[in-house]
Amino acid sequence: MITMENIEESSSPLRITPTVRALSSALRTTRGNAHDSGRRDSERMFPEPEKEKLWFKESSAKNLRTRDFLSPSSMLNTLYADGQVPPAVMSRILSVQGRGVLPVAGGEVVDEGLRVRVDRAAAFKAVLDGGATEYLAPAAQRQGYVLLNCPALHPKPEPPTPDSLSLGQLRTILLADHMGSLLRGQGFTVSLCPVLPEESSIVNFLCTLGIDWPTSPACWTNEGREEKIQEALEKSPYREREIERDRRMSGGPGRKKADKGENEGAVRINLKRVFQDEGLQGYDPSLGTCTVHRDSVSHLAQLDLAAADCTVAVATALHVTSCQDEFRQQQIAMLWRASGATHTQRHLVCGPVKTPSSQLSSAQYLQLRRGQMKEASEMKYGDQVEGQTWDDIIRVMSSATIRFELLSTVHTSPVTLDVQREGGVSTKGPRGGVFVMYNCARLHTLFDSYDRGVEKGLYPEIPDGSELDFSALKEEGEWLLLFNYLIPFSELLDQSGQVLDCEGGGARVNLKTEQEPLPHLFNQMFCRLYLLRALRELYHSALETLNLPPIRQL
Repeated sequence: MITMENIEESSSPLRITPTVRALSSALRTTRGNAHDSGRRDSERMFPEPEKEKLWFKESSAKNLRTRDFLSPSSMLNTLYADGQVPPAVMSRILSVQGRGVLPVAGGEVVDEGLRVRVDRAAAFKAVLDGGATEYLAPAAQRQGYVLLNCPALHPKPEPPTPDSLSLGQLRTILLADHMGSLLRGQGFTVSLCPVLPEESSIVNFLCTLGIDWPTSPACWTNEGREEKIQEALEKSPYREREIERDRRMSGGPGRKKADKGENEGAVRINLKRVFQDEGLQGYDPSLGTCTVHRDSVSHLAQLDLAAADCTVAVATALHVTSCQDEFRQQQIAMLWRASGATHTQRHLVCGPVKTPSSQLSSAQYLQLRRGQMKEASEMKYGDQVEGQTWDDIIRVMSSATIRFELLSTVHTSPVTLDVQREGGVSTKGPRGGVFVMYNCARLHTLFDSYDRGVEKGLYPEIPDGSELDFSALKEEGEWLLLFNYLIPFSELLDQSGQVLDCEGGGARVNLKTEQEPLPHLFNQMFCRLYLLRALRELYHSALETLNLPPIRQL
């Protein structure tokens, strides 16, 4: 019987998480269904907290030849005596359905465990028939106000310049820019901090990398907010009083006199008391007492300015900092709290960037990559490499190379760069910026050529997806692209908002097409074109999160 629920489920985008959840529910025997399913003595109760570990999605080409999901034999032995899956349970697994659940074609118990295969033809049709648009955006829209703070761009006390900016700091700026794009895509209102002087060298440098950071006139000052912050800290209940200071400095007469002279009139805040009294988790217990300096007040005033446009009661401030500056940023976060700010604060901490052969500033790094990119282009295209069009291509390709080099490693891990000046920029490997941009351009050229062929009558028009038999897509690489990239992409975008949901105020929050003009190959060719068109849009959506425009031709 066809119901509205069946229709809704069949039209829902396929997702990995609901599929794993449905398979887990089918495999696990609970008190609620034990009697109804005729549970035998061989079936054991399984603890609820472990339910999400029952299944694993396969991703390697080798494993995907025989299975798409696996429940390991160790898990089956925990669930059932001798790892034997009862027929009733197997029947539930093979008939799993639900909103977003991938269609199951079959499954059996082997030495590795219980393997399940997806109905691949049905999955291809479900994803590609509608153009895959629902797979290229976050699954759900969210609401909220996020303040993205990049400590590397704050004056210390002088404003940063491209020559003073370290590669580790550049990594945090690129990550903040990337996070801003991801969060906006999910529906969040995002404010970037700090505001930078317009037409300054750092703003021009960021523009070259495709980063649009908020600016203010060079003559603008934030003195009013700085005075307000200074006054709030002077009146803060966490300010260290004279008697507390004297007790702390009682290590000896000489020291007491020197320290007293150094701290005459200074405001000191007991940061440890702040996070203890506020019940904030994850902060360094050695924070102790901190003297409020001018650059700290400037930093806090910029945060206050960025939060001023917040239209909700409480915003979330996400501090994107390097591991070298993490302690200092925790101090700033607690000073802001001591001044009266009640916004939730999170810390996104990046690992270091290492250049074993030499030390480069961010300006030198960009100059190196841009020079290498221009040299590589001239070697391939010769005298064609001139004019504004090529300048723009080289700029985008240089930015892509830098972004992929610094962001393709998980943010908590160190990045090691090869900055040998005599070496070229590698175009090998799927994680390289040149590789990605080149393939994006190839896809554009392919469809542009096909469209021109249709206009000339050389190729037939691509039919509607409902007219195609997607079982023609049988190649290993075709399924790998759909299962590992297209289907999970939407859920990957959703994960960016999860860094805002951690409990605890100080929690650290831790990517060959046949065109033979023979009638019997048309269906296969069209199916592959549908897949490639979806991949082209996937490229564009992913590059958009990095603020990189796709290059149409190389």
